[in-house]
Amino acid sequence: MKIPILVCALAYAVFTFAKDSAWYRDTVTPSLPPQAVFVDPQSFAVLGANGTFRQSSFDSGFNPTGTEPPFFQIFDLAFLEVLGKAPTITEIASNSTNDGGPLGMSDIDHNNKVGRIDLKDLPANLNGTAINIPVTELDLPPTIQMTNGGTGPFRGNILLINSGRGPLPPSITLVNPNPPHNATVLLDNFFGRQFNSLNDIKVHPSGKIFFTDVVYGWLNHFRPEPLMPNQVYRLDPDTGAVRVVATDFDKCNGIAFTGDGKIAYIADTGASGGFLGNNQTEPATIYAFDVDPKTQVFKNRRIFAYADAGVPDGVQVDTEGNVYAGCGDGVQVWNDEGTLLGKFFLGTTSANMVFAGKGRLVIMAETKIFLAEIAASPSLFTS
Repeated sequence: MKIPILVCALAYAVFTFAKDSAWYRDTVTPSLPPQAVFVDPQSFAVLGANGTFRQSSFDSGFNPTGTEPPFFQIFDLAFLEVLGKAPTITEIASNSTNDGGPLGMSDIDHNNKVGRIDLKDLPANLNGTAINIPVTELDLPPTIQMTNGGTGPFRGNILLINSGRGPLPPSITLVNPNPPHNATVLLDNFFGRQFNSLNDIKVHPSGKIFFTDVVYGWLNHFRPEPLMPNQVYRLDPDTGAVRVVATDFDKCNGIAFTGDGKIAYIADTGASGGFLGNNQTEPATIYAFDVDPKTQVFKNRRIFAYADAGVPDGVQVDTEGNVYAGCGDGVQVWNDEGTLLGKFFLGTTSANMVFAGKGRLVIMAETKIFLAEIAASPSLFTS
């Protein structure tokens, strides 16, 4: 028996309408885990002439449901694959006395501090109730000034990237994670010139070290006027050779790679201007690049995502290619096509985050540390 084409077309049209309707979404939307809220993009696509519009991206973030943070804010149901069946997000450490703004309590006269937490100090079952595990301050040598990022393990150690302070140069250092935390400086200049203020660092699957240099040290009054453009560099740790791989940024910041090393992501935080003030017409943008297989120069620059809250700072990538960035409202997550899936909504700025193994995302907020127990795994190169 042949079904008339018109009937098939009508049936398809009805199904398509139903699938796009509220009825379909309400029917097929799975039950959400605790601490999770679904915000349908259609619910705020039109706010109307009398709607309440945001005036600043540097506020507490877009939270139309008024849910108390921390919570998982879902814009696309694919975010549930990142979260898993029983995710939790828990405040695990805090220090309200360290609320000195973007620099904490450090400045031109005071170096910042590097602390360590041990996840073995966590109780067996976290349920979102805040706890406060110990933070141990590391005794690091004076060559390490204003640490801004890190990665590892790298050859049994961790890599710290340091912005420098006053005349003390920015540097990349290899640090033993265990006492006495002996450190080796791998790089502190570009052919005799100091960098501006080194910012973030990642290791490519090839074993080469990539890092960003930006003018935030000057913009925050703890470094001299810049000597070079804001750029991305590559360091060969075996030869000491360093070269530029990407340029023409407003303020390049976070960096990350896909697991195969073929795509690089760079956050441009131009909207955050230090003493010049915030400017929402400047970038709050993540760019994607192809990594040249021979030269490792970044090519084919294209926009990947634009953050709606603050600026995207530190960046990470999971095994599925989803991209995570610390933003003005917590951590935002996009799929590999640049679609916003959801947020770890904190209601405050997150500068960075790191996977602590499979299913554990440690999030650094301004005065607090959170642990999200989820389904996703890191796509990080270690050696």
